[in-house]
Amino acid sequence: MNNKNTLNKNTENFPLARLDWTIIQADMKNKLGNDIYESWLRKIDFVEELKNYVLLSVSTRFIRDWITSRYLDQILQIIKVYKKDINRIELKINEKKDEDINQIFRKQINSPGVNENVSFIKDTYLQYNRIDPNKKFENFILGFSNKLAFEASKKVSEDISHYNPLYIYGGVGMGKTHLLNAIGLDLKEKSKVMFISAERFMYQFVRSIKLNEMVKFKEYFRNTDVLIIDDIQFMNGKEAMQEEFFHTFNALLDKGSQIIISADRPPNKLSRIQERIKSRFSGGLVVDIQRAEYELRYKIVKSKSEELRVFYSNQINVSEEIQKFISSEITTNIRELTGALNRIASYSRIYNKTPNLSEVKIILKDLLNLLENKVTIDLIQSTVCKFFKISKNEMLSSRRSRYLVRPRQTAIYLTKILTSKSLPEIGREFSNRDHTTIIHSVKTIEKLKTNDKELSNNIDNLKNQILYNKQNEV
Repeated sequence: MNNKNTLNKNTENFPLARLDWTIIQADMKNKLGNDIYESWLRKIDFVEELKNYVLLSVSTRFIRDWITSRYLDQILQIIKVYKKDINRIELKINEKKDEDINQIFRKQINSPGVNENVSFIKDTYLQYNRIDPNKKFENFILGFSNKLAFEASKKVSEDISHYNPLYIYGGVGMGKTHLLNAIGLDLKEKSKVMFISAERFMYQFVRSIKLNEMVKFKEYFRNTDVLIIDDIQFMNGKEAMQEEFFHTFNALLDKGSQIIISADRPPNKLSRIQERIKSRFSGGLVVDIQRAEYELRYKIVKSKSEELRVFYSNQINVSEEIQKFISSEITTNIRELTGALNRIASYSRIYNKTPNLSEVKIILKDLLNLLENKVTIDLIQSTVCKFFKISKNEMLSSRRSRYLVRPRQTAIYLTKILTSKSLPEIGREFSNRDHTTIIHSVKTIEKLKTNDKELSNNIDNLKNQILYNKQNEV
């Protein structure tokens, strides 16, 4: 018993005296995805760790606001795994003058060096380059759940326009981006490839409007042999951008260019996407990547464990017992598997020892508990309603009575910290409330928690009920 208590105490002090920002970056990439990481998070600079918060810096106000509204809470949760005392993040701006940015942007657009087969979208402060030379067909780990998507991707890379468009869908962290990247790598030797995320397409679209560069934007995207767009679902609700994408899509098909698209759901399930666009998607080959079966998960864990061993010169060895445990317990997606292995690697580096299975269970306890009870917005709403003794219809109504406002704000806050839903998505689940209302609710609860002990205890109690199905533990 004493040994167990000691183990728990040691693991709770798992963080280093100071944060290892390299480890945090690796975890952000694994948890939030390579696309988001490369687009927004890679250029976050670590400035200073203070008593209970971390000071980071970004290059512009735009990036700061974007990260704050979408990813800051998730970054904080990642940091807290390694440093529990950290309770907030501050983002400092190192901003270049707008005219300097505009000049460099124009220079890049007109650069004669952009004649190579891969089209790079580069912003002065992001240095954006979508194609990763490490994501190849050769190192894509194949299983029953992803075989169809893999074979279709290979066929497209061998015979351009064989399936057009190719539409690959599946959950987060299933390997869609890897396949799209592999196609791009194979085709770039003989074709001009444009590889970009829907989020980045939107950013370039808005930026071109601001710079009065729409003609060049159209030319840039339509003068390509292969257009690869990742996470197309991020275009939902953006009518002007969808209009431009629709015409770009048609122009490329007319000239025989290949289009490859990924999404988190099939075309007919895309919300707030024009029907004519969904129809175009469905007109090609639609394939899915299903949740990885145990055999595939084990192959991936085994491969990643070997990579860690080689990278750290045999200092990190994940036993077969632990590999099988992780493969069996973590079933959601591949990123979670990789994230779990990174945690184990961090533990090994910090304590200079290889953890046993009991220690691994403690290191991954929050991840394992989260996986046992998948958090949904409906679960959060129902739990909060029951706790405050109100009906769900009352919570979702437009009434602003105090006895309804606080539970509503609490449910919105818990949805923001316990799910990966975006602000607009949360707003839609709370009777189509505006994203500014969602931000206000989250900030209100965060502020009240610091001064209201009862509210803070209630929040903790609700989190326990939602995550672990435990009642009255405060």
